[in-house]
Amino acid sequence: MSESQTADRVVDPYLQPLPQQPAHRIHSDAEAIEIARALAADFAREAALRDRERRLPVAELNAFSQSGLWGITVPKAYGGAEVSYRTVAEVIKTIAAADPSLAQLPQNHLVIVDHIRLDGTEEQKRHFFGLVLDGVRFGNAFSERHSRTVADFETRIEAEGDGFRVNGQKFYSSGALLAHWVPTVAVDAEKRPHLAFIPRDTENLRVINDWSGFGQRTTASGTVLIDNVKVPAVHVVPVYNAFANPTAAGPFSQFLQAAIDAGIARGALAETIVQVRRSARAWIDSGLEFAHEDPYSIQAVGDLQIRLRAAEAVLDLAADQMQIAVDTPNEDTVAAASILVAEAKVLTTEVAIQATNKLFELVGTRSTLEEYNLDRHWRNARTHTLHDPVRWKFHAVGNYYLNGIKPPRHPWL
Repeated sequence: MSESQTADRVVDPYLQPLPQQPAHRIHSDAEAIEIARALAADFAREAALRDRERRLPVAELNAFSQSGLWGITVPKAYGGAEVSYRTVAEVIKTIAAADPSLAQLPQNHLVIVDHIRLDGTEEQKRHFFGLVLDGVRFGNAFSERHSRTVADFETRIEAEGDGFRVNGQKFYSSGALLAHWVPTVAVDAEKRPHLAFIPRDTENLRVINDWSGFGQRTTASGTVLIDNVKVPAVHVVPVYNAFANPTAAGPFSQFLQAAIDAGIARGALAETIVQVRRSARAWIDSGLEFAHEDPYSIQAVGDLQIRLRAAEAVLDLAADQMQIAVDTPNEDTVAAASILVAEAKVLTTEVAIQATNKLFELVGTRSTLEEYNLDRHWRNARTHTLHDPVRWKFHAVGNYYLNGIKPPRHPWL
């Protein structure tokens, strides 16, 4: 640990030391899924307690990144597993079913890894991919709280000597509080976005734990203040190139969002089945002894399972089209990927909200007792599905098929 890290710990209790040993190296899709399942079983044990207490999952997060799962999208040419997009989704869904906050923490990290692949120089790829494979976590400082739209960035990056200066304020910065690096989106004089990689212990970079959302409570998605921070040129990536040209950067960002929502639905449906069999009472007019024999409850669970299966199936189709867009990027393949991901996002949003609502209906009044904290499922679903408005997904899909109009290229579609 550097002297600056030691000194900063006195005033910043959230500052995390760099990994003391390299993370595990995952070599196959099957291994990634196996590790995700083992971690999810462990993460689920205290998920409700962490949510209730707003306790940050520090130990769990370290285990997560040290497992090697945060490096599974690193290209094979740089030592990574470069797993399929179907596997990426399965890993995220598996973790989200256990604890959606933990599943959201690597969301932007994986997006950043993709931007390094797309926009980084060869030197940047070797350097940052190496850090990722060693277990280093990227947080994010992307969104801003008071801008006119989500894409209107006020954080500035200015050339200075052989590097840059960055100034601004961010919010919704999931993962930044417990990250090792905080990649920050800032725009130049021409309004072009760049990604400035800033070490978490950098002087004049401050991350505040002020996330007060009622859901996704332990993502620490709070404020990042960047006050005249100097960044060397080698740590700046021109991410605007990923959207000036047809690439899968936008759909990949949305793909991860949809995977988290599908995982939330998975977890809620599993919880519903457990609680109906364990706690719910048969209705007085049914003449039945157990709630799980109620034909209306049986129908409702069947309906949710079908909807979840459909959502996950479309997510798999989107994964396959994502791979095509990555292998042969052009206007048509990227547009097709965006549309399929949009379709998946609609379905995963709907089933996440439906499953978390239906939990209470089928389990009954006792499901609302604070001691069970079952409302965390709905709170997480309602919070995370707000990231991007589904009403605009319908518009993009309809315009594509009805009028042949390709969707815009940006991280929100």
